[in-house]
Amino acid sequence: MAANDIFVFHRPELAKQFCDALEGKSALLDKRSGLFLAAMRRVGKTTWLRQDLLPEAKQRKWCSIIVDLWADKTCDPANLLIRAIKQALLDNILFVGKTAIKTGFKTVNVAGFSFNMDARGIPEGVTLTAALQALHGQVKRPILLMIDEAQHALISEAGLNAMFALKAARDAMNRSDQAPALMLAFVGSDRDKLAQLCAGPAMPFMGSSVTAFPLLDREFTDAYTAKINTGLAATNQFKPEDVFEAFKMVGQRPEFLREIISTIALDAIAAPELGSRLKTDAWIKATVWKEFEQAYSSLSGLQKAIVRVMASSPAGSFSPFSKASMDTYGKVTAKLTSGAVQKALVGLRDKGYVWKEARGSYELGDAEWATWLKSHDLI
Repeated sequence: MAANDIFVFHRPELAKQFCDALEGKSALLDKRSGLFLAAMRRVGKTTWLRQDLLPEAKQRKWCSIIVDLWADKTCDPANLLIRAIKQALLDNILFVGKTAIKTGFKTVNVAGFSFNMDARGIPEGVTLTAALQALHGQVKRPILLMIDEAQHALISEAGLNAMFALKAARDAMNRSDQAPALMLAFVGSDRDKLAQLCAGPAMPFMGSSVTAFPLLDREFTDAYTAKINTGLAATNQFKPEDVFEAFKMVGQRPEFLREIISTIALDAIAAPELGSRLKTDAWIKATVWKEFEQAYSSLSGLQKAIVRVMASSPAGSFSPFSKASMDTYGKVTAKLTSGAVQKALVGLRDKGYVWKEARGSYELGDAEWATWLKSHDLI
């Protein structure tokens, strides 16, 4: 196996555990109200969602839909959600409907409403609940809707309203004395933001709780090491304990571990030397933080100042135009105006470095920004 090949480590038991919880069949967990899983970026959540949870759902004969709310940053999260549900409807229209599409008709009837194949969104006057009920009536199987990066629903009123609509659909379709017709799984890379969907009566899933996504462990690194070593000479083998130590040092993130292994290979360093190289902390930091280093370097002086102030502010408390914030910005730019700050914030949002809740404050898009800034004594 080449060092840069993608290695997928399956966790089917974890998928079975959460599917049981969604269905209400687990003795330990009951997630019929919704499964909320959170962990930092790049720990393998999306891979697990697609490689393990989806196959388990299919094995149970569930109609499964996956939508990534971060897949298209130019599209409102609500539209991404509606598009995914619409596609599921299209994919599951009766044969008569599919035949009509193939022969050139652009409109078919589904569950009593006219469905235009070319129109954006669902038909006017049809609720998300009605669309999901129509899908359920079409497939006659339980539906599992999996929403990746679900916290991004909070960036727009339409996105938040779509979450309320999903809650209404869940309540309308599920009965306490029957297996659920609609199951909802939300995955996010920021626990605090994901938890906002469950926080208080003003949010759609009040009463639900966020579960920490179980991180990959020594079992993963041992399997990864064994796979890598099959492509190496018997005298040039990685030690499992060294690979696991490297994995812990990069926050148990597979992508960063692969980058370290690739670096070893590209530098023509003997695999057994990984252990000694791990003792050079600067090398690990350079590998792990390269993305943040490049991103920070690309920012203007004002944008750098905004990011530093934001990272040093308690969650939800950053005020971009407060006197304290403006005084800090003023140290890096002589011509400071509210307009210049607003323009800098828009630029940061466009790059995905800053995130803004529809009803709340600005926050860093990735919490790891703060860790990187601290490690470089910038805050």
